[in-house]
Amino acid sequence: MNIAARAGRWSATHWKAATFGWLAFVVVAVIAGNAIGSVKLTRSEQDTGSSARAQAILYRAGFHDHAGESVLIQSRTRVASDPAFRNEVQAVLARLRTLPQVQALRSPLVDAGQISKDGHSALVEFEMRGGADSASDRVQPVLNAVAGLQRAAPAFTVAEFGDASAGRELSKTINSGLKRAGELSLPITFLILLVAFGAFVAAGLPVLLAFSAVLGSGGLAAAASHLIHASEATSSVMLLMGMAVGVDYSLFYLRREREERRAGHSEATALERAAATSGRAVLASGITVLIAMAGMLLAGSKVFESIGLGAMLVVFTAMVGSLTVLPALLGRLGDKVEKGHVRSRRDTSRVWDLVLRPVLRFPAPAAMLCAGVLAVMALPVLGLHTTLVGLGDLPRSIPIVAAYDKTERAFPGAQTPAQVVFRAANVESPAARASIGRLERLALASGQAREPIQTSVNAGHTVARIQVPLVGTGVDRVSMNALEVLRSRVLPASIGRVPGSEYAVTGETAGTRDFNSLTKSHFPLVFAFVLGLAFVLLLVTFRSLVIPLTSIVLNLLSMAAAYGVLVWVFQDGHLQGLLGFHSNGAIVTWLPLFLFAVLFGLSTDYQVFIVSRIKELRDAGLSTSEAVDRGIRTTAGTVSAAATVMVAVFAIFASLPTLDIKQLGVGLAVAVLLDATLIRGVLLPATMKMFGEWNWYLPRWLGWLPRVRAEAARRPATEAAA
Repeated sequence: MNIAARAGRWSATHWKAATFGWLAFVVVAVIAGNAIGSVKLTRSEQDTGSSARAQAILYRAGFHDHAGESVLIQSRTRVASDPAFRNEVQAVLARLRTLPQVQALRSPLVDAGQISKDGHSALVEFEMRGGADSASDRVQPVLNAVAGLQRAAPAFTVAEFGDASAGRELSKTINSGLKRAGELSLPITFLILLVAFGAFVAAGLPVLLAFSAVLGSGGLAAAASHLIHASEATSSVMLLMGMAVGVDYSLFYLRREREERRAGHSEATALERAAATSGRAVLASGITVLIAMAGMLLAGSKVFESIGLGAMLVVFTAMVGSLTVLPALLGRLGDKVEKGHVRSRRDTSRVWDLVLRPVLRFPAPAAMLCAGVLAVMALPVLGLHTTLVGLGDLPRSIPIVAAYDKTERAFPGAQTPAQVVFRAANVESPAARASIGRLERLALASGQAREPIQTSVNAGHTVARIQVPLVGTGVDRVSMNALEVLRSRVLPASIGRVPGSEYAVTGETAGTRDFNSLTKSHFPLVFAFVLGLAFVLLLVTFRSLVIPLTSIVLNLLSMAAAYGVLVWVFQDGHLQGLLGFHSNGAIVTWLPLFLFAVLFGLSTDYQVFIVSRIKELRDAGLSTSEAVDRGIRTTAGTVSAAATVMVAVFAIFASLPTLDIKQLGVGLAVAVLLDATLIRGVLLPATMKMFGEWNWYLPRWLGWLPRVRAEAARRPATEAAA
């Protein structure tokens, strides 16, 4: 039973129901999604391990998650003891006291730890009233007040930064970037498809279908966020994945239908053949991508759960649209899909003809040379280091980043302190207070912590929160080593000696460390799940043991090379000027596992599409060598167009200002480019030529596997070759 063929046949026959049903789904999903809204992950939900345990203790103890903010007061010529400097501090304090958004105001005139060692800088610290998750929506009046203080005192630097102000700027930057990506991706994709198809209508259908799939799945994701809260990165991933796979699936389907029409078949027959062949390939590819995305649900993190669910929704929606509404429109339009014809086109590419000729003549040397190039590109991945994106990773063009940099230079580590959570029967008891004092002395004596170390206690005197600024930037190896010293040596020797006590550490550094540990521990599970199910799916699809094994090896090789390029660019700091970023010496923590899932699914797209055509030709009577040659030549143009669309869309995301999305765009663009050229153009034909008839080897004990054959493959070999 060919589900794709049946779906295409029904949709073409009932084109009104399929088309208007799709439009109704998109409209209802968008309206419902906007009405119910999206629920974002809280800060505590994003933490893992010891960090999550610390956040839970703080929340239960009444330390409500308030956003911390600071105002930097700095002078090149005056120090904090000068009357003019003190007057400026008093002016800032007086103005902040009048703002209803401000609470827990702390003065540097009271706490000397809020004055820099050289005396030229001081920090006024406070918290935003209300929950941290919505603080960015209420911080603008405070920013306006600080800006007014700066204008009134041009001889000083008066600048604000913190969780709320950074969150506001980050949200504004992400939203403007996504808007720009959406505005650019549609016309660029259309132009690429116009070149591929040579007609306006044929080029417009995949773009409209992909964009409508993104809109519809966005509404579904908003509803799903009430069960699995949404990550900040989920909407970006959905737009990126939706445009990529939506266009890919439509392109595979539409190109095959046009090919069958040029072969002389009637409109109905051409559509049925396309549904039975390319439609089946789309179904197999989509299921493989869904399996890969589902692997992220096993990563043990709510961030991955959100991204994985969002990606699955948009891929599933795009796949369903390609198998239903696209054949409905093609059945209705017929040859009118070529309307707006601007140029003639070829099914095969002269460039691919030139590439394939030597590859198929000398497959072993070609495979060895290509594999060697990819292995060299993958070498930098051996030094891969990951970290969460921090305040300092925001674009340098944002004013708040300049304030952050100045504060970090004056108060190293104070902006991202480790938060030690200490719970005991009474943290105000003499023994508990003595242990906290010992913690401060040991931390400073270790050389891994700096002033000011600040302690706050909840109303029930059962929990103390001790903020310990660590050396380093907060996310580098220096800070990670400092965190290890704090956790393994300082805390056990101080507050860990209080009978019946409990302690844990959270903060940016601890969150990065715990997230990395979680990812490393769960990666084997995700790896086994994705590879195992993909192997089974490919085994059933092609009834071959060799095809799934070679597919997995080729996919992993292209991914390793893409990882190597990513490390070379972003971790080692190459091409910073060209790509417009500042290296923090690491890759964003969630990216390696996410890229594995996404790239494995996308790479399998091309593999299934190409090998399906090769198997179709072989089933029609050609030898494996002839089927490989003709199958790749006839699919090369489609794969090139699909890859060009993907690379263009991903490159748009690589141009966005936020570091994590920029890394995502570059990693995906490089991987797809390598996969569509070196892997599918050289390694795949070379290995299949070398294996010959062994490509279709299936042990006898697996003979019970179902036979899934496309109807279009049943025509004579001479017609298939033509």
